[in-house]
Parts: sequence; structure tokens; C-alpha cells
Amino acid sequence: MRNYLLAGAQTQQGLTLPRACWRAAAQIGERRARSGAMGTRLLCLCLAAALLAYSAYTPLPPDFDQPWRVMLLSAAFRAGLRLVEVADWLGLVHFMDAMMLMTVAEYVEPTSDENVTVTDTEFSNVSVRLFLPRRVPEGLRRAVVFFHGGGWCLGQAGMKPYDRLSRWTSTRLNAVVVSVNYRLAPRYRFPVQFEDVYSVTKFFLQSRVLSQYGVDPARVCVAGDSAGGNLAAAVAQQLLEDPEVETELKAQALIYPALQTIDLDLPSYRDNAEKPILPKSLMVRFWSEYFTSDPALREAMASNRHVPPESAHLFQLVNWSSLLPEEMRHGHAYAGPRAGSPELARRFPGFLDARAAPLLVPDARLRRLPHTYVLTCQHDVLRDDGLMYVGRLRAAGVPVTHYHARDAFHGSMMFVSGFSELAVGHRLTNSYIQWLDENL
Repeated sequence: MRNYLLAGAQTQQGLTLPRACWRAAAQIGERRARSGAMGTRLLCLCLAAALLAYSAYTPLPPDFDQPWRVMLLSAAFRAGLRLVEVADWLGLVHFMDAMMLMTVAEYVEPTSDENVTVTDTEFSNVSVRLFLPRRVPEGLRRAVVFFHGGGWCLGQAGMKPYDRLSRWTSTRLNAVVVSVNYRLAPRYRFPVQFEDVYSVTKFFLQSRVLSQYGVDPARVCVAGDSAGGNLAAAVAQQLLEDPEVETELKAQALIYPALQTIDLDLPSYRDNAEKPILPKSLMVRFWSEYFTSDPALREAMASNRHVPPESAHLFQLVNWSSLLPEEMRHGHAYAGPRAGSPELARRFPGFLDARAAPLLVPDARLRRLPHTYVLTCQHDVLRDDGLMYVGRLRAAGVPVTHYHARDAFHGSMMFVSGFSELAVGHRLTNSYIQWLDENL
């Protein structure tokens, strides 16, 4: 009625009735358009809030420090992961390409400061970020060759957390740090990642290269976190079998490493399937993408049916019923992996290769490994990988320092600044660097 009266009033001002009606209709249309746009935005906001609320609702163990901050970090990550899964399902972008976008904002240029000279360069045709301390040493320097994490698919040496960790390590130890930018899946599959980090390490261990950087050949360590810990363990094993390498490692430092592909239903996978920051589904995706994008392998790994019957002898090397401490086995019955189709192993043999799964080597190959530091986190799907390796290394006579963080989750060591800063991140970082300082 109001619009009708408005049209009549406009007619009295000299407008024709059709024109007045057209203007009234246009006004109604504009209001409806604005209302529709507002409704669409409100719907999107409600959906985003619901998604965030769904992601945020993850019960946290009571021993987490700063629980609300951990919950918010976990919720943000889980919400992002859900969006990536939807985009991948719709065919808009490959899952790992979308995940990589989440790490782009973390990149920092190589920036020197008063303590360290930082440069991006290449060793053996592989990109590395090199950290050289400025402080004049009393003698030859120590050195750490570091491999970043990210499930062999994500990350880079230039990400803020890794740049910061390498910078702190170089400064506090007055050591040379070589942080390796190995090539990533899905563009590059196993064994490319291993070959890149092995090539850099072998190049760096040459006498002329160590001399160029003033490094003591008796004080070199390999280190890495998560997938990087996997690569560090594999490199340390392979160096012992390489007759061309004369320099021996002084130590290896493995930070919540991924070490085996055989049993993906360990107690830690069961207990921590939905814990931050690495749910079981994502770890299975990382493992499978390391070898192929074929969903058949991922589905078989998710159901723990990927190992062929003829490789069943490998089960004993990861038999958690005998390798895990009693407290980690409590409440879990051991059934062992179920035999899978031999076809998967024929098509993707990499998942049975010890260079991809360092826990698969026999005890005889473990005995000559250097002094080892292993960090494990209670609330981590990879917890039991590290625990089993600790047990096997000690049984083989290798000196091991094991730091188990009962209040930590996977990736905790990376949360040391900004809104994501956690006290546990600083504690784990200090433990790692202090061990290097005392043992390297």
C-alpha cells in the first residue's frame, strides 16, 4: 500500500503513472536485492561459524597447558583441513596443493642479523638455506644438517618456524646449520625426497666442504622433525652402508619422527586419531601421497590392509605388543596388521623400503648408529613409532636420549611466537638445542 501511495504522490508531481510504477518497482527490487545479499552473507557466516564450531569441538586431555589457545589453534587447523577436503572432493584443486597454500604465508626471505648470516644456495644441486654464525669460534665449528617436516608434501626451510629454529640453533651453538629444501610430493614421489637430503648430507660431509665452512668433521649431526625425522633416520642408516663416505656422524636428532609404514593401527594411532595437529586421516594421506595419488593405497592403509602376505615377516620389527612400554600398551589388544593385496606392493614397492620406513632395518644395521636424541609427544599418532625405535636402538647398544613430552601434541615445537606461542613449544625447543649443545 505504501508503494502504491508513493506512486500516486509522484504522479501528482508530474510523473506519468507507468513511470511512477516502474520507479516503485525498482525500489522494491533494490531492497529485495540488498536483503538477498545480506541473507546470503548471513548464511555463509552461519555456515562458517558452524564449521568452526564443529572443528573446535575436540575434547582436549586435562594435561594440556594453555588449553583454550590449543583449542583455537586446533579448530583453525581443522576448519582449514575441512575446506581443503571439500575443494579436493569438488575437483577444484589437488588436496596437497591446497594444503601447501596454508604454508605460503609462513615464508620469510633469508635475512641475516647480528648473530647469523643467512643465505639461500644449493648443495649438490639441491636448494638449502645456510646459516653461518658470525661469532668467532675458539676452534672448528659444529654443524647440523636439518630436514623440515610436512609429510614429504609440505613445508620448506624458509617457513618462519624452521627459519627461526635453525637461526636459534646456529646462534646458541655457534654452529653451521644447513636446512634442506628437498623436493615435495605429489609432484615428486619417493625416493626423490630421500635422495635430495642424502645428496646434500653426503656433499656436506666431504672434507673440502667441511673445511670451507670451518666445521669439525667429528661434530656433525643430522636432525629433523616429523617427516624430516624420518629422513634424518634414513640418512643416518644409509651413510653407514656407503663406502664413499669417510666422515661419520656424531649424532642424530629425531623430533616426533614417522618411522614405519607397516602398522597404522598402533595404540598411538587409536588414542590420538583426532588430536591436534595431525589426525590419523591426515597422516595416512601423507604416507600414501609419499608413494602415489592412487586412492587404493590410501584406502588400504586406512584399513591397515596394505602389506602383502609375503612381507608378513616385517611385522615383528614393529610388533608393539613387545616393543612398547606397558603403560602405552594398556587397554589395547594386539591383533597385528591384516594381509593385503600383493598388487599394491608390486605397484608401489616404496612403502616396504627401509629408506621410507627406517624401523624396517634389522638389528644388525642399528648397532653402528651414532648417539641419538628422540623426542616423542603423548598426544601424537607418531608417538609409538618413536618409542619403538628407542627400544630397538637401546637393545642394539646405541646410546639414546629419549625425551617424552606428556603434555604435547604433534608439531608442538613449532609454536613459539605470535598468537600461536605455547610454553610447551619453548620447552621442547630448549630441550633439543640443549641436547645438541651437550652432545655435539
